[in-house]
Amino acid sequence: MFTGIIEELGKVRNITQNKIVIKSEKILDDAQLGDSIAVNGVCLTITKLFSDSFEADISPETLKVTSLENLKIGSTVNLERALPITGRLGGHIVSGHIDGTGKCKSIAKTGNFYNIVFELTPENSKYVVKKGSIAIEGISLTVAEVKNNYVTIAIIPHTFENTRLKDLQAGDIVNIETDILAKYVEKFLSTSDNKSGISMEFLLENGF
Repeated sequence: MFTGIIEELGKVRNITQNKIVIKSEKILDDAQLGDSIAVNGVCLTITKLFSDSFEADISPETLKVTSLENLKIGSTVNLERALPITGRLGGHIVSGHIDGTGKCKSIAKTGNFYNIVFELTPENSKYVVKKGSIAIEGISLTVAEVKNNYVTIAIIPHTFENTRLKDLQAGDIVNIETDILAKYVEKFLSTSDNKSGISMEFLLENGF
């Protein structure tokens, strides 16, 4: 599990269809083989360790549903180690399992702050609510506004300057992980897939 609080910006040293090597400094201090690392929000497993970088495998499914296929040598990536059991949940619960991708539509600077608009798929935007949480490129962010499939995020200067958001441009594809709590609530309340006995007829009969 992750929190969406980015620890470090890494650099892609090499990438193929099934492997990626990332240059890093901070997160390698206590890294071990088999550790989970969120790379732009994608949970990857360290398979090789070097003095200043690590290697991880990329499955075909991961390439299909994430933006990792758009990375190239030299690309900047957000890095976060898995949350230790004694750590603080500074952001929100982030699994590292990407729901899909979205597109950056616009970036506007207001004073020292930034408003970034992302277009999500209908399948993902239904889980997003105003003032709720969303992970974009692995960054825990608070939703400022939701309109149809467009989500506006208000970014503070620290987050903008210390993540790959500073390299973002309109048209870029980004990884999206919606709040897992919203998906559990939908599952529990689904009238077509639960054992609670609550049906649409029951709700109508009781004034809902």
